[in-house]
Amino acid sequence: MKPTMIKLSVLGLAAILQGMAMTLFLFPHNIPSGGAAGISILLDFLAQVPYGYTLWILNAGLLLLAVKWLGKASALWTIFCVTVTSITIEILSPYFNEPLFPIWIDLVLGACLFGIGVGILFRMGASSGGMDIIALIFSKIKGYPPGKVLFVINGSILLLTGIIIDWKVIVYAIVCQWLATRMLDFIYRLSPKGSTQEAVIERKAS
Repeated sequence: MKPTMIKLSVLGLAAILQGMAMTLFLFPHNIPSGGAAGISILLDFLAQVPYGYTLWILNAGLLLLAVKWLGKASALWTIFCVTVTSITIEILSPYFNEPLFPIWIDLVLGACLFGIGVGILFRMGASSGGMDIIALIFSKIKGYPPGKVLFVINGSILLLTGIIIDWKVIVYAIVCQWLATRMLDFIYRLSPKGSTQEAVIERKAS
């Protein structure tokens, strides 16, 4: 099998894992896995806009803005992953409206599965899209630390989600982010330097 087809298959599987994590375990409890997911939950709660549509439109729009920093190849891979994730969510959502397990079990399963999926995407030189693109743009244009920008953006969306839906969502989302990033870091450490999304961005910026 050609390297491109192998990469396509691995990224597709990782994107499916990400979509399954959100649809099966997190969304039934209104737990956002990140800023873009938080906006999707809010729009579904307020206007019944399907999760998959919101995620794809948000990510596609952000990627068009960030293609200068990500590079065309990486942006195309990310659009592919976002599309697969959105399709997965659209296919599964009608059948998984109710929680599968008690919230803490779903939270742990969803966060770990989500972290594994995103970790694989980063290792393969793609991205899960989302608000990290905005953080990257602010970092490159204004010189702000991307981590702080991302924290402010996701924190604001998370706070709004908690105010509108349920304050407990804030607690659950924080736990979700912590677990998911631990899994992401584990996958990240398995990859050699220079193969991650971060390295791709650095090469484009230099």
